[in-house]
Amino acid sequence: MKQVSLKDFAGEVGQEKAAASLGVRQSAISKALRAGRDIFVIIHADGRLEAKELKNFPSHLKADIHAE
Repeated sequence: MKQVSLKDFAGEVGQEKAAASLGVRQSAISKALRAGRDIFVIIHADGRLEAKELKNFPSHLKADIHAE
């Protein structure tokens, strides 16, 4: 298993191929990259691909909530 950022994966194979590989449209890849989303592509030993996003939980709280 190998894990790479969506930015690196799309940069390597191109946005259209990345989108087709993940079952989304190219515009979804472009939008995710522009928004700076923390998405990783997992490449399994059998060639299967999946994508996961890291997000704060709960997502509505700011990272600096304890700075009060």
